[in-house]
Amino acid sequence: MTDSPKKYGHWIAGAWHQPEQGHYPITDPATEEAAGYAPEGHAAEVWAADEAARAAFVEWSGTDPAERGAILERISSLVEERADVLVPLLRAESGATTPVAKAVLAAAADTFRHSARTALEPDTVPFPPRLSDGVLVNAAALRRPVGVVACLTSDNFPVTTLAGLIAPALAAGNTVVAKPSAQDPLAFLALGPITKEAGLPDGVFNIVAGSGPITGEALVAHYYTDMISFTGSAAMGKRIAVAGGEQLKPALLDVGGKGTVIVLQDADAKNVDSAVTVAASAFFRHSGQDRTAPARLLVHRSLYDKALAALTERARAAKIGGPGDDATTVGPLLSITERDRVEAYIEDAKRQGARIAAGGERPDLKPGAYAAPTVLADVTPDMTAAQEEIRGPVVVVMPFDDEDEAIRISTGTSFSRHDHVFSADTARAWQLAARLRSFMVSVNTAERHPEVCFGGSLRIPEYSTCGSVVWPS
Repeated sequence: MTDSPKKYGHWIAGAWHQPEQGHYPITDPATEEAAGYAPEGHAAEVWAADEAARAAFVEWSGTDPAERGAILERISSLVEERADVLVPLLRAESGATTPVAKAVLAAAADTFRHSARTALEPDTVPFPPRLSDGVLVNAAALRRPVGVVACLTSDNFPVTTLAGLIAPALAAGNTVVAKPSAQDPLAFLALGPITKEAGLPDGVFNIVAGSGPITGEALVAHYYTDMISFTGSAAMGKRIAVAGGEQLKPALLDVGGKGTVIVLQDADAKNVDSAVTVAASAFFRHSGQDRTAPARLLVHRSLYDKALAALTERARAAKIGGPGDDATTVGPLLSITERDRVEAYIEDAKRQGARIAAGGERPDLKPGAYAAPTVLADVTPDMTAAQEEIRGPVVVVMPFDDEDEAIRISTGTSFSRHDHVFSADTARAWQLAARLRSFMVSVNTAERHPEVCFGGSLRIPEYSTCGSVVWPS
């Protein structure tokens, strides 16, 4: 690997493995040139990775939780120390702006550090004594690692997303075989040597890549894979659920994303401004290629025009350009294919009657997969743009007349993930938040809390089996 730094192998059993099928190029979406070369995987390499993970499981699962936590803490520190290498790599393979790439890497480091702490959570949970047939008995739930966990993810924020899958799995004592996105796997592949340097035993963490479906399908199907953890599209999630279900493998699936920002009638000027800022983050946070992006702004009709005008202004003021330019706030999409797909959604919205309040036309920038921040007004809840995940810098704005209608619109899509509610009355916002069907609801804030469940949960229990032990007093 040293004589060809831009070509990566699979990371198996603590070492690089040159791919038998060669490499495929990873294209920089800003320059349309090769950012590096990823290994083309096939089933035999997946089997080798699964076998390495199985062989390492007994020792790793028996490692003292404090030692597991210490290793994860060192991984976190090393990720932060290698930012000067990893940030440019992230930027080149994904088109993320420098601030976004730094934030993505920092989030990955935070995930490892958080899991280092949760590794110390008790693995035995006692229950109160109970009478059974006149005998007082005690019981406890015992949390144990599942085994080999297959972690697969999509092409948005690959390092952060996969870190969110693998770190808690490792903390719980599982071993892992990870399959990053085909479009931008390089920075994640670079984590392989970092984990070894941190002291992670060989075989505990393995990475296999590939441009086609073979690698992921083989990983899900292999009999050494005990559990599947996936973040990505709903369509792929369904395929994985079916494949894993045939073998009764547990699956943790985090799919889709169509978050909604709801502005209630009593919202004051500060609430409205904050809500618009949150909605505009769909433009600036990796060009909307974030499944947590607030892609819908739902505003009480009395505040609709004001919110629409403010969001339109934010979209028009965005600086579109190369991700290496410090002035850039909106970089390219991941690929030309993704740009074309987003443009097709916009054209379809126009045909269905939506009005383009901002954007909608391709920026005059070449080369690069650029799409302008776009605001769609006069959208109705049944339109495709209001229902489906666009994954681009596009926000739809819709009015509502009462809270029941707001709930119907917000819960009318299958992809709710992170919603926001803004109101001058916090208690009222809480009441409405409790009626939403998303993984997380932020009330009068854009912030998240690392301890709460969120899609593919970052909590260790998701990667554990639970048995019971009963004994008499």
